Formats: sequence, structure tokens, C-alpha cells
Amino acid sequence: MPQEFWVKVTPRASKDEVVGWADQVLKARVRAVPEGGRANEALVELLSDYCGLPKSAFTIVRGHTARLKRIRVARRT
Repeated sequence: MPQEFWVKVTPRASKDEVVGWADQVLKARVRAVPEGGRANEALVELLSDYCGLPKSAFTIVRGHTARLKRIRVARRT
């Protein structure tokens, strides 16, 4: 069964980083601008590096155009 969690993203940051957890929401910053899905792509790449999983394991299921996003992580079987 896939796992899901919320991420609050801050685009146009000075660096890409996972800030930490607050109120069951992961906070992250990405340098990319929120245009054309670039910030979403940067977020998936950041989560991939942070968790040590392939980018294909992460799916944005809600909040494609919002700062608060619901992320699904697919498990390998």
C-alpha cells in the first residue's frame, strides 16, 4: 500500500532543501519558479535525493498548483 504525506513547498528559495517536519507537514524549499511545473519537478527530485528512492516512486496527488501538496510514495514489492 502506498504511503502519503503533505509537503509545504516554498519556491524561489536560495537553495533546495528539506527543512523538517511541523504539524505533520514536511517543509521543503526549492530554487525553481512555480511556472510550467518546474517547482513540482524540483520537489520530486529533492524528495528522491532526500529519501534515496527513484523519482518515479513519488507522485503529486493533490496541490499541483498550490504550495501545500499531497505526495504519494509507491513501495516496491
